[in-house]
Amino acid sequence: MITKHIHKILILLTAVFLFSKAQGQDNMKSSATGPLQIVFPNESEWNVLLEGKEINFHLQTRGGRSDSVRYNISSGLVKDMRFDSLGHFVWTPSYDIADRINTSKSFPVVFEALTKTGESASREVVFKVIHVNRPPQVDELKPFYIQYKTQNTYQIDMNSVRDPDGDPIVFIPILEEMPEGMRLSSAGEIAWEPSTKQFNILKESPKYVEFYVEDQPSKERTKGRLRLNITQMDLAPDFTIVPQVSTVRSAENNRINLRFALSDPNGEDDISTFAFISENKNVPKEALVKNAPTSYEFIWEPGYDFVKDPFDTLSFNIIFYVMDKAQNKKEKTIRFVIKNTVDESLRDAYVYGLYKGALVNAWGLLEQMQEKEIYLKKAYSKAKRGKRSRSLLNASLGATTGLAPQFTQSDPKTRGYITTIGGTTVATVGTLEATEVIGKSTNGLLDRFNYVLQKKNELQNKGDVFAREYAQKSARRTPDFIRKLDEFKSLMNLSGLVALELDANWENKKEATDTALKKAFKDFVPLTKDEN
Repeated sequence: MITKHIHKILILLTAVFLFSKAQGQDNMKSSATGPLQIVFPNESEWNVLLEGKEINFHLQTRGGRSDSVRYNISSGLVKDMRFDSLGHFVWTPSYDIADRINTSKSFPVVFEALTKTGESASREVVFKVIHVNRPPQVDELKPFYIQYKTQNTYQIDMNSVRDPDGDPIVFIPILEEMPEGMRLSSAGEIAWEPSTKQFNILKESPKYVEFYVEDQPSKERTKGRLRLNITQMDLAPDFTIVPQVSTVRSAENNRINLRFALSDPNGEDDISTFAFISENKNVPKEALVKNAPTSYEFIWEPGYDFVKDPFDTLSFNIIFYVMDKAQNKKEKTIRFVIKNTVDESLRDAYVYGLYKGALVNAWGLLEQMQEKEIYLKKAYSKAKRGKRSRSLLNASLGATTGLAPQFTQSDPKTRGYITTIGGTTVATVGTLEATEVIGKSTNGLLDRFNYVLQKKNELQNKGDVFAREYAQKSARRTPDFIRKLDEFKSLMNLSGLVALELDANWENKKEATDTALKKAFKDFVPLTKDEN
């Protein structure tokens, strides 16, 4: 019987075994599967990047209950970073991120993963971008025209030679490439007076000289070359403008600076004049400054009154020209557009006057209340002493009147005199006491003293707050300043101040200096010399 059904038993056992194994694997998977996590590449320093070098990777995850994951960057996304929902990240850091001084820069980026089941995970990585020095760049240079029996000089055009990283550059000659007698300075100036043989060789065909342009301090080099040509004519001089602009737009009270580099194919000594002609006669000739025979600067700062109201702008042309000894001339025209600008310094000075004036008034009122406080304090003390003296005097006189008969029993006439004098004195003192000539009411003085002290403290506190809140000119430029100023001034104009019984003709004997205001209101900030 058992043998007959053995195959059914085996099938049943196999099914049970497979089910148990599958269940065990499911249990293992559920136990091994933890929370959703983002996995970065395993390479060491994979997040350290070089300028200009691409980083390309796919983001991975582990754990979670779903295989469908979407990715995004929740914070730190930088321009040029490309990242899709599948986790593909590509970024090529530009060369302007770091420089030779700040050789590295960090970019924290937070990646986020989200599954269909609602699970999410985020993880931050800090990309460190390292500066990569690039060699200088040399464009094609203008030819060096050589004259016979002349000390020829040539300044390499700095607009044609540049360092993409902004590093300082120097010129280094390649001696084996240069003709005898030629000199190249580190600033790019070439000087050469050819011999007869050299001039004749050059006359047959143009020659090239090569040199290095080296940046500092990395010592990266780029080779440049310069064409040598002879000239049999007096060529016109030329000049370059830095920056190379045809229109200059500027606001009033803003400095304009243009630099000019002059050159002459026949040599720098051939340059006789460099000047300008302006359509606007208010541009001073002194704006053109000569730094060297071939180096000029145009430095000009139009004042706030240059553009007259109601015009918004003023436009005009300036023609710059260079001339050689043979009257050959080269000129360039630059258009200037000057914008009418509000003089913020005048506004700042005005509101500072309001700020300081309010504090000066408060300071004067505090000084007056200080004097009133001292006066009331003395009056109160005097009133207390007067009341005590009246009591003693009344007692003394009364005793004198009462004892007079005891000391003058044998002389009634004398006793009558004493009684009369004593009674008169008591009557006089009583009259003075009734009119408060000898002593004033202490209660009234104390109330007035407390009221003055209360108003003084209130004004002091409000003044401290006002001085501190509007100590800086940026705060005084806000619209709230005038409102707070009116509130502060109204505190000094309250009808309740009449009860202080202050003298309307009172004059402060102290001068309202910045030091005095600073002492009264510690947060007061005087106008600086530059602001003034």
